[in-house]
Amino acid sequence: MMRIPIGDSGLLLIRGDVTAQAVDAIVNPANSTLMGGGGVDGAIHRRGGPAIVEACREIRRSLWPDGLPTGKAVITNAGNLPARYVIHTIGPVWRGGTHNEPEQLADAYRNSLVLAREEELRTIAFPSISTGAYSYPIDLAARIALVTVTATVREHPNDFDEIRFVLFTERDLEVFINEARSFND
Repeated sequence: MMRIPIGDSGLLLIRGDVTAQAVDAIVNPANSTLMGGGGVDGAIHRRGGPAIVEACREIRRSLWPDGLPTGKAVITNAGNLPARYVIHTIGPVWRGGTHNEPEQLADAYRNSLVLAREEELRTIAFPSISTGAYSYPIDLAARIALVTVTATVREHPNDFDEIRFVLFTERDLEVFINEARSFND
């Protein structure tokens, strides 16, 4: 575990399960259909139950009939999860880093926080977006995640109490901690 103070807020890096976080919102690294899938997305849908699926169907019907674009974010209830809300965002599929993947990944983190601010949500838990099935290299993704979230929180120092990165494996946690140390030096 590592805590990084950012003004009155804090950035917390922990190993754990994002679906078990009792926060205002957890972030779901969804696919564009918003209907669940594998990894974290599937776990959120399974544990959250049918209320999340129904809310996602309504978003597809009313706002994004062709699917949520990469980098965008939407919010739903959290169903049976201990969080109050789920912010669904689409990270990029890694294609070598030459197809705007860094910008799209930063947008996914930034737009999730913009939405959280609009909803006045003060505690947010992120998994590592795009580093599972979408194959984004964890070290590159960790740097983008940490730099983007830190910059966004510094721009809005009174809007968040705590931002967590909840990493599922010890290795992922170590990568995030090493990246945090390197950019804080």
